[in-house]
Order: sequence, then structure tokens, then C-alpha cells
Amino acid sequence: MTPLALIGWAVLAVVAIVLLLAPQIFTAYDLSQILTQALWLGIAAASLTFLYRYGGMVSLAQVAIYGIAGFAMGNVVHTINSEGGLNLGWTPWAGVAFGIAVAVIIAFLFGAIASRSYGIYFLMITLALSLLVFYFFGQVTTLSGFGGIRSVSRPGFIGDPITDPTPLYYICLGASVVVYALLRYVVRTPFGIALQGIRDDPPRMRSLGYNVPLHRTLAFTLGAFVASIAGILSVWFNTQISPGSIDISQTIAVLIIAVIGGLSRLEGAWIGAIFYTLLDYEARQHTPTLGLWLNPGRFATIIGLVFLVIVLLSPDGLIGIGHKLHMLGARRRLRPPTDASATAQSEQGLPETAGVSTASGSSSAGQGS
Repeated sequence: MTPLALIGWAVLAVVAIVLLLAPQIFTAYDLSQILTQALWLGIAAASLTFLYRYGGMVSLAQVAIYGIAGFAMGNVVHTINSEGGLNLGWTPWAGVAFGIAVAVIIAFLFGAIASRSYGIYFLMITLALSLLVFYFFGQVTTLSGFGGIRSVSRPGFIGDPITDPTPLYYICLGASVVVYALLRYVVRTPFGIALQGIRDDPPRMRSLGYNVPLHRTLAFTLGAFVASIAGILSVWFNTQISPGSIDISQTIAVLIIAVIGGLSRLEGAWIGAIFYTLLDYEARQHTPTLGLWLNPGRFATIIGLVFLVIVLLSPDGLIGIGHKLHMLGARRRLRPPTDASATAQSEQGLPETAGVSTASGSSSAGQGS
């Protein structure tokens, strides 16, 4: 194993230990508002990264899909004081199953509509579907309430995520690990390999007998399943859901998270999410006020500038920057010795140098004869 590989495994081990011991390391505020939020936002971004990296589809409907899951769950479970929604009185876990099922079924229909389009047309169709969901819940107040569905019931062991964020943090951490393992497994199956072939050359895969629209639809549905998990966690985290939480700004935020982290690897989704939440916190705490152009409330401006800088430096996001540093270190290790070091080796009579010199001399003698 190379030194760089050892360093990589060591860093991974340190990250795992920090995540497992986070409630003992960080304050309750940091645990809730940064780490927990980054984990469920990372799951939402991972659904987008999966579709782009392995299916060649840039979807802007992931936030709408997790909103469908959240609203479906919020309507059927018991809500305290009946603040919005149907308040059917289901148990929290039954509501989770119902919310995910509704989101996956609707996403399958969305995927069937969008799967025959490519590139900018696919992106625009998913954006239209996202706006459709936003305006539906914004206008059908029976399902969303005038101010959203508030005080949504959660499983008892979660407790209050505001006063005790530890249980919800570990649930988000476990869900992130399961989602990552699931997606990594799927991309290695025959379905995942065929999906990558469709990404690279749809006409060729069609000529080989693959049902290209069906494969793309199923991939979109799998991405929706992942996004619906993020939707359930977001409702538990915020204790509510409203049309404003799935508007176009949140759609853009998830896209920014995925791009900043890097769309070439699934890990980039969580890297981008932790960067996004940290920047959000620091910007609101330490940004100076400079007239109307800059103040702690201008987070959208700040993240936009940071996004522009990162994309210009590395189109593959933070993952790409790490890869460039790795390649730079590899080139330095493989760089041939300088003339001074070569002279020193010859003076010391190293076997490798002597062997090369003998071989060179034999070659020269052969050419001379």
C-alpha cells in the first residue's frame, strides 16, 4: 500500500471517529445546525449526484420529491394542536412508509415523462415538475395549511431535536451510511453498469436491446427514493414543512451543494453539504456590514461568489481540488532525479546507477561496432 493510500485510510478513520463521537466533541448547537443539517442535505444532494454521475441526468426535481414525502407524511401522522394538514392520526413510522411510497410512485411518473429527453431539455422538464409541486402545495391549503404543517409527530426516541439533537443526529448519520452503501452497490450491479453505458452512448445501448427510457426512469425513481429519505429527515429536523421549504431557492441550494462538493463522486455530496452549512453559519456570524451590498443576511451573495470561485478553480468541486493535490504529490514522487543527485549516486557507486551505466555503455559499444 502506497503512503498516499495509507494517509487516505488514516484520514477516513479520523473522520469516522469524529462523526461517531460528535455529540461529545461539539456543542448541541453545532451538532444540530451544522452536522445534522449537513447529513440530511448531503443525502438530498447524493440523489442528484447519483443521477448525474451514473445516469447523465441533471435533475432539479429532487427537492420537490423530498417535499412530496414530507407533506405526505405530515398529513397522515398526528400533528399537535392540528396545525395544518389532514391530521389523520397515523403512527410516525406508518407516516414514514406512506410518505416514501407516495414520493416514489409520483417520481416514477415524473421519470416516465422526463426519461425520453436529454441535456437541457431534461433539466427544464424536471424544473417544471419542481415548480408544479411547489405551486400545488402552495395553493391547496387543505394539504399544506396556510403556513405549512407544524408540530409534526416524530418517533418517541427522537425526542425534541432542538433541546436534545443527539438521537436525530445518529439517525441522519446512519441513514447517510446506508444511502451511500446502497448507491455504491447499485452502480456495480448489471443495472448500474447498463445505466453508465446509457449515459455514455444511448443509441448503442438501444441497439444492443436495452430499454433506455425504462432504465433512466428506474434510475430516476431510485434517486427519488434517496431524496424522499432526506425529506423525512428534514421534517423531523425542522419539526414542520411548508411550501416555502421546497421553493426554487432550496432547489438551487441542493444543486450548489452537489456542484461544490463535486459531481464525480458520491462523497462529494456530503463534503459540499458540510461546507455549505459551515459557510452559512460563519457568514451569518462574522460577515461585516458594508452598506446594502454586504451584511450577515446576504448569504446568497456570499455562497454565489464562493461557488463561482470554486467552479473556476476546479470544475469538479472540492473533490477535484483534492484529486489535483493527489496527482501533484504523485508527480513529485515519480519525478526523475536531477543531475546533481544522479552525479552523487554515480560517485557512491550505487548498483542501480552502475547497472544503467553498464547498459548504456554496452548499447553505445554496440552502436559503434
